[in-house]
Parts: sequence; C-alpha cells; structure tokens
Amino acid sequence: MTDARDEEANSDLTEADRIALGRVTLGALHGEVGLGYVQRLAEFCPDMADLLLAYPYGSIYARGGLDLKSRQIATIAALTALGDSSHELEIHVASSLRAGLTKQEVVEVLLQMSAYAGFPRALAALKAARAAFDKVEKDGGGGHSGA
Repeated sequence: MTDARDEEANSDLTEADRIALGRVTLGALHGEVGLGYVQRLAEFCPDMADLLLAYPYGSIYARGGLDLKSRQIATIAALTALGDSSHELEIHVASSLRAGLTKQEVVEVLLQMSAYAGFPRALAALKAARAAFDKVEKDGGGGHSGA
C-alpha cells in the first residue's frame, strides 16, 4: 500500500485524512461489498464506522513494512486464534485471494494455526475458509459477500 518513507508522512495525517485513507484501503482490499458494509454500519453507529476506517485501514493496513498479502496472513492467523470470528474470517479469507494469496496458502496458514491455536479453532477456520472459497467461486472469482 505505502512504503516505509510514507510512514513519517502518515504520522501527520488528521483523523479525517485517516478515515479517507482507510476508505481507499478498505475498498482496495474488500471492494464494493466492504464499502457497503461500512456505509450500513455508519447508518447505525457512525463512530464505529469512523474507527474502523481510521485505525485498522487508515493507520495499520496503510503502513509500509508489510505488503497487503502479508497483512492478510497475519489477520487470518489472528482471527483463527480468536476462535469466535468466523464471519470476519470468511471476509478476510475471500479478500486474501484478492490480495494475491492462493487457496493453498490460506489452507497452509490454517494448518500452521492448528499448532498454536488448537485443532478446534483451526477446524472452524477451515470451515470458514471453505465457505469463503465457495462464495468467491460462485461470484466469479473476484468478489465476496457479507462484509
């Protein structure tokens, strides 16, 4: 998304700038479905929508240091370890394909997590990944639903 030289410039961003950058970053990762989700969230709880855009997408995903593919690996691993985030896991698995991960790479991340998060969480994550893969195939390979 950005390179390391942009990190210093990003530290000077206003909250409004982070929200705008977050919207661009979220759109690049999750597409129109993700943007629609934030719009619906904003209608119900605008403060949460702003936080979602400003922090994870406007501050973390937009940093240099890791590419989007690597950030998605970390996100999938974290959501697997949490164990109660199947909806978010489906969204990020589908988006990881958009970011350049292959299905096999996603499965390998989840296999790796069985050693650190346990078999029940890894199995639940594999179930979520399968659902995400099926949705992406059904939608023609590029999109996903449910963000």
